[in-house]
Amino acid sequence: MSVLGIDQITYGSDDLATSRRFFADWGLSLKSDADDQLVFECLNGCRVVVAALGKAGLPAAMEEGPTLLEVVWGVESDADLSRYAAAIAKDKDFVDGEVEGARRIGCTDPNGLAVRLQVSRKHPVQVDCGAMNTWNVKPRINQAAPVYERATPIEVGHVVFFVADVQGTSAFYADRFGFVASDSYPNRGAFMRCAQEGGHHDLFLLQLPSGKRGLNHVAFTVRDIHEVFGGGLHFSRCGWETQLGPGRHPVSSAYFWYFKNPAGGLIEYYADEDQLTADWQPREFEPGPTVFAEWAVDGGLDGNTRRQRNADGPQGKFLTEKK
Repeated sequence: MSVLGIDQITYGSDDLATSRRFFADWGLSLKSDADDQLVFECLNGCRVVVAALGKAGLPAAMEEGPTLLEVVWGVESDADLSRYAAAIAKDKDFVDGEVEGARRIGCTDPNGLAVRLQVSRKHPVQVDCGAMNTWNVKPRINQAAPVYERATPIEVGHVVFFVADVQGTSAFYADRFGFVASDSYPNRGAFMRCAQEGGHHDLFLLQLPSGKRGLNHVAFTVRDIHEVFGGGLHFSRCGWETQLGPGRHPVSSAYFWYFKNPAGGLIEYYADEDQLTADWQPREFEPGPTVFAEWAVDGGLDGNTRRQRNADGPQGKFLTEKK
């Protein structure tokens, strides 16, 4: 029995019109459009709900303004759901009811986030991915690597929150839901995955000296590094602002590109994270710029020139051509 991953997230937004355009440009499919709520889906059915702040029935927020209000995690079966319900029945704000014809349980985590579980509604998907030729292994023969004009995210891969108590909050997810530690910044940050076998992290908890609580970012999985670039360039052409990227994380090995999100926090395209098993031994890191990013482009790339912002665009010459 283990949590399978993120099935749905819910944002509280003060500008649904801008959020509608933002997530459509991001590459999500709009499934429902009401005056007070938008529902988007990723390729595998993972949902992104954007609700108007103040909409009746929304969970309480961890922080003021637009932010993430709820994370719904998927499980395999009704039996799993019942076992998790027993584990959290005495926790704060325990709920057990029906949402859209299916059972959903949940509570509030120590950081003030609404945590929910349901039998997963995601479905398997098969996508073509760009194979990487290395010195030893060359799977891409007589074939060019892909170039993507935009991204179509597969799912919400992980969420990251600022927490007031990283040890207490990480213990909550380990004790109630079986999350396991991948790596950490001692007493500062906890990278956690849902099960022994899986991607490097599904949840990252980060404690600041100020004790701030709230959303840091939501990360969307894309198929390969080329889609990170293609998605980011398209999003830049649409006029959305880069926070940092593209770049690469040494801790998880993933390639990333972060943008500012009008619905709260940051949003990330990422691909090629480490895959771990029970044999993995968690590591400890000291926070720092080179730990966060092996390399990164500050301010992003311009979607039209495909160069760093404010740099000269292509001149139609070879880079080695002399004047």
